[in-house]
This record gives sequence, structure tokens and C-alpha cells, in this order.
Amino acid sequence: MDRRKFTKTSLAAGIGVSILPASGMIPENENTILDSITEKEMRQFLSGLLYTKKEVDDYFADKAFPFSKHSPEFGWLLRDAYFRDGVNNSISVYNYAKPDGERLMSNYADKPCRINTYGNSFTQCHQVSDHETWQEVLAGNIQEPLKNFGIGGWGVYQAYLRMLKEEKRTPSEYIIFNIYSDDHYRNLDAWRNIRRAKHQQFIEPPLPFMKVDLKNKTYSEHKNLTPNKEDFYKLCDIDETYKMFKDDFVAKIRIAHNKSDERNENLDFKEIHALTQTHGIETALDSNTTMSKVVSTYHRECALFSTKIIIEKIEKFATENNKKVLFVLSYPAGYLAQAHEENLRWDQSIIDFITSKKLPLVDLGQAHFNEYKQFNIEFKDYLAKYFIGHYNPLGNMFCAQACSGKLIEMLNPKPAPYNDGTKLGSF
Repeated sequence: MDRRKFTKTSLAAGIGVSILPASGMIPENENTILDSITEKEMRQFLSGLLYTKKEVDDYFADKAFPFSKHSPEFGWLLRDAYFRDGVNNSISVYNYAKPDGERLMSNYADKPCRINTYGNSFTQCHQVSDHETWQEVLAGNIQEPLKNFGIGGWGVYQAYLRMLKEEKRTPSEYIIFNIYSDDHYRNLDAWRNIRRAKHQQFIEPPLPFMKVDLKNKTYSEHKNLTPNKEDFYKLCDIDETYKMFKDDFVAKIRIAHNKSDERNENLDFKEIHALTQTHGIETALDSNTTMSKVVSTYHRECALFSTKIIIEKIEKFATENNKKVLFVLSYPAGYLAQAHEENLRWDQSIIDFITSKKLPLVDLGQAHFNEYKQFNIEFKDYLAKYFIGHYNPLGNMFCAQACSGKLIEMLNPKPAPYNDGTKLGSF
């Protein structure tokens, strides 16, 4: 698959909404669909997300939601755990350095480490055990360790914040920064429970987040809204929760979708048209379905814009601290299947942004498309080789192999197996 064939105008993943340069301004006092959401609508939506006091007590007592533990700074970190979520329904083993450190290292863990990795669950390597991660595969190949600071559920912004902290505590010369497709949206999530329903393993708590103004190309950074247990109790009360999230961008996006899904014939498209014109989204507003698509596109454009900001901040940090960064883009099987079928990628602007800056990049999506050309099977069967939700052990080996060439090219001095000065002979 030729990456150049992916069009920049289909950031809505084939829904027929194109993103064009802003065509004009509207009066500052004209309402948009998001501004028109009422207090009643917001309260009704938030009421369906509330925690119970028992859920909060059990979470802080480590009696429930075993995937994570509370972090005042980051929202959550990970617990040591055993989950039956691995290949062939096996148990995956997860261990982390104490108190809040990286995932357990095994290969060459006694050697100095010059490579730290940051990101999400594809960095953490969810659904494989400690010794099966792509970091451990790479460590075995280059004969030196890699630290794994990935946290499942985090976005680019949260991983960036952890990078700032860990690079003070345990600095590295080289950083691998992994960005997963949903991470762009997570940058904007003040409370993950707004977009993801809580379940028995994960309470989906609040976390530090960004706000962006797409029209004016500005942003602001915000700390975790529930740094302690007493703040968490507020999420059991609708009045307190409403105070915290009455203006939440993502909640308003969700409510706008719900309003569209209700197929209300009386919806006034003037408001959503004002939104689209303000942000340069050109489309015909003639149905509720179209309105939902436009809201999706607006959300997506805000999310992608936030990631571009963070990439620039990462590069600034690296330059100021004499570090080199390798960006790695990872994707779930569903994204790859749709991109392959439609021959387009909704995050193409991120790929183009990194490429335009001539930053080191490994695009795992393109790596899969390239490898698939060697196969004579259905694409879904190809994907099943590597994915069980996240990467299986073979998928982690694929990731390591895809990253190794670019990483070795960056490293100076070269790792022992690739160093021409390494002495050969018997041990």
C-alpha cells in the first residue's frame, strides 16, 4: 500500500467530510451546537457516569478495578497483575518496579540503559508477559536494556508528562515515543469515563488533559481534577460532578452525538453550521447523520491538533537536553483493516507532520501494509497472526523488528552486535 495514496481530505475516515482551510469568520456571539447544550442535558449525561462510594473505597483499597492504581499526578499507574488475556487464553504476568516505575526488565537489565520508551498500552505491551514485550525483543537483539514506561489508557499528553518526570529521575540519551491511534483523543479527555464505560478491571478515572482552540490555534494544559480520594468522592454526586465537568469539551461532543442519534426533526442546523464554518469544515448540513459526522470530524481535528502540539514540545525538550527521539505510530487491527479496505488513513496529517519535520519515524501501519504484499491470504487472516486485541508475542516481535533498523541507525555508538570494533572469537 502506497502511503502517498492516502488523501489528506478524508480525516473523517471515509465519511465524506472534507477538512479545508477556514473560509471565513462568524460573529463571536453566535452559538455553536456545543455551546447550546443545556444544563439539563449535561446533568442527564453525567448522571449515567457516576461512581458509587463503594467503588471508590474499593478502588483505593486495591479491592476492585485491578488494572490500575490511583496517581494524583497522572490519574493512574499500573499494578502488578495476572490477567487471563494472553495468546491461547493464557495468563499474562505484569510486574513493575516499585513504587511507580517501569515494567520489569529482564534482558541485560544489569547494564546501563540509554533508551527509555514512553506511550500507551502498545508501549506497556498489554496482553503479553514481562519477557515477551517488544522492548525485551529489542534488548535481546542489541544486547542492551530498554526501559518501558508505557501505561495502558494514556494518551500522548500523559505520556509526555511522564517523560518529563522520568527523564529527570532516570535520564536516557534516546527516547522511543509511541503514539497509538486513540491517543490523539485521549489528550482531550479530562475523565476517561466520559468516552469509555467503566468495567470490572478499570474504573476509567480522570487524568491530566489539554484544551484546544482550533479556531485560534491555541491550547492550555490542565492537571488531574481528582488528585485525592476526597475529590474522587465528588464523582459520586451529580452536583459536584456537574461543577467539574459542566463545560467539558468531550462530554459536549458525546451529547451532540446523542442528540443526532435521536433523529430529532426539529434540530436547528444553524448552530452546527456555525461550528463548521468557524473551523473550516465544509459540508452540507441536511440531516442528523451529517451533523454527527461533522461533530466527529471536529473532535478528530481538535485531537490531531493537540498531538501536533505535543510532538513539538517533545522535540523542543529533546533538543534542549541533547536527546534523540524515535516516534513510533501503532494501530489496532480494526484501524488497519479499514485503512487497507478504503486506501486512506484518518491520521494522515500526523504522519505528514512528523515527516515534514524530518523526525525519525516508524509507521507500523505502513510496515504491516508493506509486509502483507508478501502474503496470499485475506487481510483479516494476516492481522490474526499478530493481534489478540493488542499485539500477541509475534506482534511484539514484528514491532521490534520494524523499529530496529531506525533505532540502530540513530544509536551512537552502535550497540555491540552492530559495532564493527567488537572483537569476535570464543568466549
